[in-house]
Amino acid sequence: MDGFHPFHVLRARGLWIANGAIAGVLALLFAVLYLGANVDPVGHLHKLPVGLVNADKGATVGGKQVNLGAQTTRSITKSAAGGDKIDWKVMDEKEMKEELGKGKLFGALVVPEDFTSSTIALTGNAAGNNPVRPTLTVVTNQSAGSLGSNLARAAATEAAEDASREVGRELTAQTGAEPKKLPSAARFLLADPAAVTVEDGHPLDSHSGLGLTAFYYALVLVVVGMLSANVISGQVDHALGYTHNDMGPIRLHRPLIRATRVQTLAISGTLMAGLSLLMGTLVMVGAVGVIGMDASHLPLLWLYSVCAIAVVGIGALTLLAVFGTPGMLVAALVFIAMAVPTAGATTPIQALPGFYRFLAQFEPLGQITGGVRSILYYGAQGDAGLMRGWVMMAAGLALAALFGFGVTGWYDRRGLHRVPAADDRPAQAARPV
Repeated sequence: MDGFHPFHVLRARGLWIANGAIAGVLALLFAVLYLGANVDPVGHLHKLPVGLVNADKGATVGGKQVNLGAQTTRSITKSAAGGDKIDWKVMDEKEMKEELGKGKLFGALVVPEDFTSSTIALTGNAAGNNPVRPTLTVVTNQSAGSLGSNLARAAATEAAEDASREVGRELTAQTGAEPKKLPSAARFLLADPAAVTVEDGHPLDSHSGLGLTAFYYALVLVVVGMLSANVISGQVDHALGYTHNDMGPIRLHRPLIRATRVQTLAISGTLMAGLSLLMGTLVMVGAVGVIGMDASHLPLLWLYSVCAIAVVGIGALTLLAVFGTPGMLVAALVFIAMAVPTAGATTPIQALPGFYRFLAQFEPLGQITGGVRSILYYGAQGDAGLMRGWVMMAAGLALAALFGFGVTGWYDRRGLHRVPAADDRPAQAARPV
């Protein structure tokens, strides 16, 4: 390009248009995908699973068996019949603890065994000084996600307060006394007889990030796999002599070793699989050994970390092999832009718009997060997300192999061979576009 100043390329409209289009579309997609998932979680809430437990043993009143707990749970499920925001799951206490311990419930509302007896006792103690109020317990589950747990807590608290007022109206009718003739304290007590308490149904250790360490650990695995794929792809191309390798002011170039696209992808994938052993080890050392993240089942966590990095890395290498340079942009959209909002970490899947709930069924980050959450919080139970994590990783690896080798093999058969970027011919002068 002798005779032309390098800055003259800035006059080329094509350079501005091409880069502007790519950068603009990328910015728009990231903004829409990220914010579109989280802008209105309450409005998009759909069937958030919350447990409803009636442990009430009932009491005999006037020769009749009464169970106010059963009436309360029926009232809650009936009042929710017209809506679909909360999916009330009626179960016993044992089932509730099991479901909380697998992350399948975001919370629960528990009616205690003495609910009826304590409530009925208020009708005789309404004028007393220190009547004992019955208690409805709202159970939270931060291990399933802080926002989801808070949404479940709000729904269960509202349901408990509504149920308490409903029971209060029945109590007032049963006393046979006019509310105005009762002392003010008694009127208040009968109007809202039940106290509502909150407790953590599945406590986590202090270094669990309030239930977010699983998501951030999984995000590290995905980012490491994606970025290392970019590095490995470039280094393999350099080793084969297809590209230069700039190290600061030094430009390195190797002799050309002609390789088909299939061979190049196989080399890159093998390198990724081998280096995943190192990367998975160092991620776990950094998170558990250096930072002090609470973790158990360390051998399983290590194996899962290695496999997750390998699968994500091979998937990203496939996109680079098929799409070339734009492959990394596609990888960023698949593994980050569409994955983070649908991982069910900050916003539960049940609070996402329909499009995002669809993406959440197969987006890699969500599946990997489910497996990590099972290992860190739920004793590595298979049905707490670990089995699905393994199955989806295997499916993703198979899909990447079929897509990558299928398309690159087609490129090779069509004679679409790679042209080395470096040649020894003198540079030709060119005019600005």
